[in-house]
Order: sequence, then structure tokens, then C-alpha cells
Amino acid sequence: MRSFAFALVMLACAPALANDTAAVLTTGGLEFVSHGEIAMQSEELFISRDEIRVVYTFRNDSDQDHDLLVAFPMPDIVPDHWSPVAFPTGPADNLFEFATTFNGEPVDSTLHEYAYAAGVDRTKILQKLGIPLVPIRQEAIDAVDALDEETTAELLHLGMAVPDEFDAGEGWETHHWPNWTYRATYTWEATFPAGETVTVEHRYKPSVGGTTGVSFLYEPLEDGYDPGAEYLRKYCTDESFLAAVRKTLSNPDEPWSAPFTETWISYILTTGGNWAGGGIERFRLVVDKGSTDNLVSFCGEGVTKIGPTTFEMVKEDFWPREELNVLILERYETQ
Repeated sequence: MRSFAFALVMLACAPALANDTAAVLTTGGLEFVSHGEIAMQSEELFISRDEIRVVYTFRNDSDQDHDLLVAFPMPDIVPDHWSPVAFPTGPADNLFEFATTFNGEPVDSTLHEYAYAAGVDRTKILQKLGIPLVPIRQEAIDAVDALDEETTAELLHLGMAVPDEFDAGEGWETHHWPNWTYRATYTWEATFPAGETVTVEHRYKPSVGGTTGVSFLYEPLEDGYDPGAEYLRKYCTDESFLAAVRKTLSNPDEPWSAPFTETWISYILTTGGNWAGGGIERFRLVVDKGSTDNLVSFCGEGVTKIGPTTFEMVKEDFWPREELNVLILERYETQ
């Protein structure tokens, strides 16, 4: 499938300016044990900075019921205590505030959690020490920093802690931070009745990354990195989109003067290949840019505007090959 740029522009006022730059965690759809007799009849995907919502319709083409294991894998959380990252902020047992229904009924799922360091499962060590498994939680940070010298040395040896030395005005201090990767998956069992269709809906709060300004108008850097080329590849920011952004510059020679903050949202589409026929019979994507003043760009074909802030793409027999990346420029008031 050949992608082309889609960027629709409307100017106006918007949310307050963000504070810093943050990376984004990529999330994706439900995963099922592959089954040749269950077809994904349709998938409707709604994306905004506040929520990702997906409604699946599955059809059992066989003459017998099938009980399948359904899973929602959360993205790995790798702590970075020196660079801001858009980590989820939900409760410890549901970081992404994930909720799902099966044929309209809430699903009672099981959360599986693990801690990995240097590729090795170290979950039991943390459980024995009574340290929370989510390394970005303040409880885990405080617990690691409070360990005795012998235990700290063990975690350092296993790659589960990292030292930090600094002078906060009262002399040099040494602290230790959690350094393991958190992995988690929600699972549940679901029955797909013979010859019938079922509907699975899930929703969660995405990990939203971004910047405090527009970064893709800059010239290539000395190290060879070209932000314009990277954004073109990832978000299909074509010339019409760039021209719309340049019109907002308070000074044409200052690319940082565009009155926007960037919002990045990523979603993995490739799980559609697990089903009978290998693809999604009908796929519908709706992206909401949030405000008529905001700009949006993402790669797709046949995208149409269906509302003041919403855009739709519909595909038949869709074979997703890569993740979907959405760029939203949120406009803010200038003095």
C-alpha cells in the first residue's frame, strides 16, 4: 500500500504550553493465539491524545465453539531517570487505565507482571525484597535508594540499579535508581461461538509524547540527523502541511517561533495478521486532533474529514504492515 501525506489545517486557540520534550511508548491492539477459523470481520480504531478506543468484531467460521486466550500486552517500560519520557500515570495495577468488554460485558482479566534486567527475569528478587515492580513509581525509586550497601551492590551487579552522583549544594551525594524493564500483559479466556460474531471493545489512555515547540523545520544537524526527513517518513508531513506551519511563524527565520507544541501518538496495527484470511475485512480509523486550531498529520490513503476535528480512513481487506504514527500540533496563545 502506497502512503501519502494527509494534513488538514485549521487555526485557533488551544491548550496550555507543555513543559518539556518526552518520548512516546508505542501501544497496540489485542493479541490472540492465532486461529485459522476465526476471522477479524472489522476493526474500528479511534485515536486522540486523551484516549485510544478499539472495537473489534470477530466471526467464528467453523461449526464448533472455540475457547481462546486473549491478551493485551502493555509496552515495555524502561526507566530513564535523566530524560523526560511520557510514562503512563494510572494506578500501579493498571498503568494505562485499560478496560475491555466482550459482547458488552466487562472482562475480568489477569495481570501478569515481570521485571527484566540484562534480558533475565529478576521478578522474584524484587518480590523477595518487597520492591514494587514498576520502576517509574516513586515507591520503587524510594525503595531502591533506601537499600543497604550489600543489597545495593547485588542489584548493581545484576544491572537492576544505576548510580547517580550529584552536588545539590551540600556536597556530593550518591543515590541509586531502579534500572529494570517492566513487562506486563493482561489475559483472559473468551469463547467464540460457532457460526456467530462477537464484539470486543477496549479503551485506554495512550502514552503521549511531544515537544515544547516545532522541531521538524530545523536544518539537518551536524551529526547527519535530518528532522524534516524523519518527520516526513514517520508522519508524512508533506509540503502543504509544512507551508501551513510556516505561515504561523512570528519570524520566518526562527523555526522555533511556530505557536505549537507537538503531540506524538503511536499504535501498532500489525496484529491483524493472526486471523483467518490473514487481514481485517473492514478497517476504520478515526483520528481526533482535539481542537479546530490544531494541525494533524499521519500517513494513510483515502482520508476524509468527517467532523470539525475528526478524520476518517476506511479500508476493505486491510493488511496492516507497520505501526501508525500520528502527529498533532496543538496551538497555544502567544503574547
